[in-house]
Amino acid sequence: MPQNIHPTAVIDPAASIADDVTIGPFCVVGPHVTLGKGVILRSHVVIDGRTSVGAGTEFHPFASIGSPPQDLKFSGEPSSVEIGENNQIREYVTINPGTEGGGMVTRIGSNCLLMIGAHVAHDCQVGNHVILANNVAIAGHVIVGDHAILGGMSAVHQFVRIGAHAMIGGMSAIENDVIPFGLAVGERATLAGLNLVGLDRRGFPRDQVNELRQAFKIMFSGEGTLADRLATVRQSHGENELVATVLGFIDAESSRALCQPKPSGR
Repeated sequence: MPQNIHPTAVIDPAASIADDVTIGPFCVVGPHVTLGKGVILRSHVVIDGRTSVGAGTEFHPFASIGSPPQDLKFSGEPSSVEIGENNQIREYVTINPGTEGGGMVTRIGSNCLLMIGAHVAHDCQVGNHVILANNVAIAGHVIVGDHAILGGMSAVHQFVRIGAHAMIGGMSAIENDVIPFGLAVGERATLAGLNLVGLDRRGFPRDQVNELRQAFKIMFSGEGTLADRLATVRQSHGENELVATVLGFIDAESSRALCQPKPSGR
């Protein structure tokens, strides 16, 4: 299938564009951009910087990808944006490249939906099948695991990790790491429980989910320190795949603060 490029689009001749790419009116594509098979730029899309886009990804009007990061330490280093396959990037989404202080790459996985006005800052690592609802703002160096969903107008502080299959309620402010399968909500978000709806939709076995629920209660409402409670969970439920995922997430960055349930009585 031949390229379909509107005559008003401005395409740098050095850009690498697959044969069947569609580029609509008034789009701008920079010299270091690579667009894979079947990529679609609807109209008024800007893709600049060292940006690579996987097959089948679609950009809607006024998305701005690869422009310099909003980081005062950025000094023009050749950082990049890597976007996977079959993503939907809706209107006014912004994705900034990495920086020297954060690994030089901002990554978006495959099969993601970034809704209107979502912002992914420098050096973020977003997994596969992630949904960022309207006007979600993710600060620099944030990690978002596979199948996570961030509700509309939620904001994530820099360096925070959102675990796989987590759910963030709309208009939440996330200051601390959210465990895999967790449900976090609030203006200064607390852990409201497990994302049981998401676990059911993903088809996890009910017996494993029930055991995860038991482990969650021990981790976040038992006696002793968090370290003591985690040790108890390792002994009693450590063989459970879902529990092991949560424990591995915590162990990987054990010095970081976790989003936890609201203290009783508050």
